[in-house]
Amino acid sequence: MIQVPEVKLFSCSASKVLSASIAKHYDTTLSDTTLSRFSDGEMQTIINESVRGAYTFFIQSTCQPHENLMELLLWIDTAKRASAGYITAVVPYFGYARQDRKDKPRVPISAKLVANLITAAGADRIMTMDLHADQVQGFFDIPVDHLRSEAIYIPYLASQDLSSTIFASPDVGGVKRARVYAKHFGCELVICDKYRTKANEVAAMTVIGEVKGADVILVDDLVDTAGTLCKAADALMEKGAKSVRAICTHPVLSGKAYDNIEKSQLSELIVCDTIPLHQVTPKIKVLSTGSLFARAIRNAVEHKSIAALFH
Repeated sequence: MIQVPEVKLFSCSASKVLSASIAKHYDTTLSDTTLSRFSDGEMQTIINESVRGAYTFFIQSTCQPHENLMELLLWIDTAKRASAGYITAVVPYFGYARQDRKDKPRVPISAKLVANLITAAGADRIMTMDLHADQVQGFFDIPVDHLRSEAIYIPYLASQDLSSTIFASPDVGGVKRARVYAKHFGCELVICDKYRTKANEVAAMTVIGEVKGADVILVDDLVDTAGTLCKAADALMEKGAKSVRAICTHPVLSGKAYDNIEKSQLSELIVCDTIPLHQVTPKIKVLSTGSLFARAIRNAVEHKSIAALFH
């Protein structure tokens, strides 16, 4: 029988509510820490209990990435220097994942840089959810547990009437993601082809496929300014859709996102709690990932399959 080492769960600043949910589902309490700052804002991280030889999990989404990423790196280094046995960075939302290739001259591959930073800080493993592109896993030289939000959304959608439902991707790059749902529920799939003039600005949107009289569900990994989703909803309604909802794992929701959603033709936006919402609105529904992350952590500690959680 495998002897399970001591497990310590740590909450970082950006994921306090989710961390508490994970700890509850894991049937444990969060470990004691102190985060203090010098007068210029420089952070100092202190673990207030022994982690020697322990499996340590630091839970931190890197939304508003600069500050939260730096904090995560400091916590990992703190645990490494305190002789933690195995360090896992639990990053429900992995910031900078959108910059995963050189799509124009003289730009960084930021996702690779962040992967290097987390590894260099001392992490032995990373656990995350719905990376912007699957290939980002290859940027790490340590194991990556890539959780899928399908484990959250499919049971939720299965409880509803999907008889007139069509799934849609808001762009060509997300077709694979939307196809998972269409195939699972035996529904049709349409594509919204977008054209951007610059980041966070959609100039045009074309619907490829028939949606007349259908209840359309848009599928995406994240929603930032909500510009793409709102334009896609407009285009789908113009094509005759009866209603348009969206499921987006990570609610980045920056800029005028909340106003855009409220004024849009979206009837509902369903997100996960990988990033805390800044405000409550009746159009946005939040589903918890706490149980899924807790089960993934337990399987990792007990050397069981992570993939088994998604089938």
